[in-house]
Formats: sequence, structure tokens, C-alpha cells
Amino acid sequence: MDATGVTPGRPSVASIPRVPNPVADFIPVARIADTLLHPGRTIDYDGRRLTLPELRLIYWCGGNPFHHHQDLHRLTRAWQTPDTVVVHEAWWNTTAKFADIVLPVATSLERDDFAAGFSDPHLVAMPKVREPTGESRTDHHIFTTLASRLGYEGEFTQSRSEIEWVRHLYEQTRADLGDDGPLPSLDDFWRSSTAELPALSGPFPGSFEALRADPQRFRLTTPSGRIEIFSEEINSFGYDDCTGYPAWFEPVEWLRPGLSDRFPLHLISNQPASRLHSQYDNGGHSLKSKIRGREPMTINPLDAASRGIENGMIVRVHDDRSSCLAGAVLSDDVMPGVVQLSTGAWWDPAQPGQSGTLDRHGNPNTLTADRGCSRLSQGPSAHSALVDVELYDGPLPDVLAFAPPHLEH
Repeated sequence: MDATGVTPGRPSVASIPRVPNPVADFIPVARIADTLLHPGRTIDYDGRRLTLPELRLIYWCGGNPFHHHQDLHRLTRAWQTPDTVVVHEAWWNTTAKFADIVLPVATSLERDDFAAGFSDPHLVAMPKVREPTGESRTDHHIFTTLASRLGYEGEFTQSRSEIEWVRHLYEQTRADLGDDGPLPSLDDFWRSSTAELPALSGPFPGSFEALRADPQRFRLTTPSGRIEIFSEEINSFGYDDCTGYPAWFEPVEWLRPGLSDRFPLHLISNQPASRLHSQYDNGGHSLKSKIRGREPMTINPLDAASRGIENGMIVRVHDDRSSCLAGAVLSDDVMPGVVQLSTGAWWDPAQPGQSGTLDRHGNPNTLTADRGCSRLSQGPSAHSALVDVELYDGPLPDVLAFAPPHLEH
């Protein structure tokens, strides 16, 4: 069943059942630094008031906050406040480097699984191709061990091993689909790598096509069930930074006379072409896109010429928050006054823990501001900042983002 309450044209792929969370408190994920720095402070969020809790321990499984969070130096200061930080990581990235305890986890190539998206036409087998490396373990193994120490192993595993869970969920999916989408046995599925799923019948729930076909059955998740140009609910919140209708609010940082005198270039960041977010930035494909080991930054030839910058040179991108190195790519694809630097380069501070220190690698979030985009969403004000760029003519530091940890036996 999807968010509209409508059952799609075929059953969903089975997944591990969710256990009710006894903790009802939550924070918007982009406000993690605020929470660590200012526990007890209240914020507006989606028509309610939230009190930021005191966090004594961080347990981070999945994701890379030292890539995607804004103002990474502020996050670093916040990261010092809890007693302990534990992370699951397959790679020695910045998040692992800033943790007290790193639990090495298996990659998707080192565990058995299968997957399909909501509307995918096929179920895809994901058998492991090798055993986990060294002392790394799967997430399931780690959580099973923790559950055992806490006295909840039976409730967590339900007496199933990892491969038994894979078989159970596959057989449950197979039974749910029934004769409408007969799946092969798990052994045959494992050998063939894919299995065809039945096509979704009728309009896709949540789509405008479905809404148009049957507005009562396929209501949207808005209060009225319709497309809303004006939201009475949002307007009732009385927020001065998000009204109940589309409106333009002047950005904190943008190319306006007076505001951009010191930092005359508007930095925009986008998803990279050579990786997914920060995943496999240490892989060959992403590394080949670097310029002398730095993330490429696109600049208009007019802006480059006025700064003595030529194609392939290493530049320093900076604002009042920090600075980073990047490799210059001259192109008319960006207009004068704009520079582009993709997200995802593993953050490589020259002096970890020192605010404002140079990033040797080129992560734009060393430059962005950490502020909520509105009191409605408290989402990140991402991908945008006012900066300046200059030719970097000092000794070029080595990029250590991918250097392995020092091991003591």
C-alpha cells in the first residue's frame, strides 16, 4: 500500500518487518549540528514546535554526513560534543576518521540480497561474490551480535540466519505474487540473476494520471487530496519564511550589489557524473575525473582570465567559512559570475578539527552555510554559496582523503 492508501497493481516486494520505535522524538536530519550544539533549543517545524534533545551517543549506519552536510567545519565542532561516536563503514572516509569506534562492514558484493524498486519490471538477485574482507562483517551480523549482548537476539533474528531471511522474504514475495507473477525457485532465481515481475496495472498511484482518471480513489496526500496552489494549512502556521502560496524570498547569499562585493562568484554544486553522491569517490572512474587529484571546478573564461587562471590550473575557492582546492575547467557552460563544483569529493581537511582549515580535495560543503531553508521543512540550504576564486600558487599538498588508517597490532 502506498502513501495515498491505494494498493498498487501488484504486491510489494517483501522486506524485514519494522519494529515499533518506542522513542517518538525526532529531529529533521539537516539539523543534526544544531541539535549537538544547542540541546534544549526549540525550533519550528511543519506547524509544530520541536525541542532539540541532548545526544550523548551517535550511532551512524549508512550515509556519509561529512560529505552531504553543510558547513563541514561547524559539523566538526558539533561532532565533539557527544561522549561516543560509532559508525558502520566499509571505507576509511572522513566519517570513519571522525568516529571513536568504526565497525567495518561488508559491501553489497560481500553479502546476499535481492532488490527491486516500487515500479521496477524485474527482481534482481544480489548474491555475494566473495566473503567479507578481513574483520568486516555484514550489518546484520553486527546487529545480531549487539542484540545478543542486550538480550534480544531471538526477537531480532526470529531464529533466522541472513541467508534464511533472504529465502524467507523471497518465498513471501513469491507467494504474494501468486499466479499473477510466477517467480522461479530461489535456486533458479539465483542462477538467472533476474526474475520478471508483473506489470503495474492501471494508473500509477500518486501520479497525475491516476488523479485525473479517478480523483476520489487516487487522492494526493495534500489535505484536500488535490493539487494545491494555495495551502490553507501552511498559511495557518504564520511563517515569515514560507507562506501558503508560491512566493519569492530574497536569498541570504546571491549576486546582488553590495552583498557580493567581497565574494563576487555564485558557487553552485550538483550531483557528480563520475559517482553517486560520495560513493566510490575512491574508485577508478571517479579518480580519472580529477585534476591533479582535485575535484574539477567549472569557471567561465571571462572570470578565469581576470584572475590569471588557465585550464587545468589548481585554484583556491574560498569564503568566510573556509576554502578548498579544485582543478579549473574553463567553459562557457557556466555564465560569468558563476562557478560549478560537484558534490561528493571526500572531505580532506589539512588540519582536521581546526575550523576554517583548507580542504585539499574540493568538497563544496566546506563552503556552504548550515541553515534551514524554512521553518516549514528545516531542510538544508544546499548547493549554493557566494565565493571567490584565486590561483593557488603555493606548494601543492598531497590529497590524503583515500589514505588508509595507521594500524597498531
